[in-house]
Amino acid sequence: MTFEQLRTFLWVARLGGFRKASDRLHLSQPAVSTRISNLEEELEAKLFERGPGQLILTKKGQQLLGYAEQMLFVEEEIKNRVANPAETEGLFRLGASETIAQAWLPSFIKAFSTQFPKVNVDLTVDISINLREYLLERRLDLAFLMGPVSEYSVNNVALPQFDLHWYKSRELGEIDLSEVPIISYSSQTRPYRELTSELARLVGPKSRVFTSASLSASLKMIAAGIAVGPHPRVLAAPYLETGEVEEFDPGFVPPALEFTASYLAEPRSFLAENSAEIARDVAVEWHNAHPR
Repeated sequence: MTFEQLRTFLWVARLGGFRKASDRLHLSQPAVSTRISNLEEELEAKLFERGPGQLILTKKGQQLLGYAEQMLFVEEEIKNRVANPAETEGLFRLGASETIAQAWLPSFIKAFSTQFPKVNVDLTVDISINLREYLLERRLDLAFLMGPVSEYSVNNVALPQFDLHWYKSRELGEIDLSEVPIISYSSQTRPYRELTSELARLVGPKSRVFTSASLSASLKMIAAGIAVGPHPRVLAAPYLETGEVEEFDPGFVPPALEFTASYLAEPRSFLAENSAEIARDVAVEWHNAHPR
């Protein structure tokens, strides 16, 4: 029995098929099948049965899965704790929301690269609902998103929150939210739902809400006097410095944005767990140095 056989078995079990496992492991499908067949012969036990659309673990397969996860995590931990972490290689798939990307993400990438100089990073910047989907589909190893992700299979590390402040063009006078459009996050986000709910209560049906998945585009529209809206101060800072926008108080402030560093709990990954801890430390340091 080899680690390669156990690793192949684990990914076939987790992804539910030889083809998906071969894509994940960068192996041919016959190579994956051979490894599983050899493992079954050595253990003298059938590990999979074919179900509707995917493979299903047998009782022996379910028993082996727990051992395989423990053994492979220990192997990774040995490599990263006992051996030199700087020698760790591979591809790390990272997802981040735009708020994080424009705040402390560069500092995280720098800290990550210092600790793991031989690991390549594949970065995806997207809205949180998409990052959550990518994570659950195992297309990401770690995601910085508006969380937590309420799935038993996901671990969430709490990150510092971002307070929201209202911004308008300096050219605009007094703001009446029933007359001036409000530009918010994407309609598929929690901040949008919370904002529209509060506007319905305080302003009524006259409020107009524009949505945008691009926060930078939203702030450009605010600076141009097209709309007003609530955003984290870190994103508005460049426009505040040039005097294009200013803060104002419409009478209420939406809840702060809460973020987590989220990763799959199984199979355990030392790299993902360690990177979430790095992210928490970097985020705390960044927030302590920047006004919110």
